[in-house]
Amino acid sequence: MRILFFAHLKDITRCAEMNLPGGDLDADGLWQKLIEAHPRLDQFRTSVRLAKNSEYVRRDARFTDTDEVALIPPVSGG
Repeated sequence: MRILFFAHLKDITRCAEMNLPGGDLDADGLWQKLIEAHPRLDQFRTSVRLAKNSEYVRRDARFTDTDEVALIPPVSGG
């Protein structure tokens, strides 16, 4: 599965994207794998939204190897 990082998450992971093998995962399983690869992501888990194939998803979403998953941090604007 293709994982995309934006904003400060790019700085933390030192990459804009990564490939993550893993088969069928729920959101918790996905987060577990992401944190294994990039432990500093753990502190942002509660504030970052997940988007699957360009659509925001809920915590009960399932992810497969063919999905593109974006980690979207909170956005502020004015």
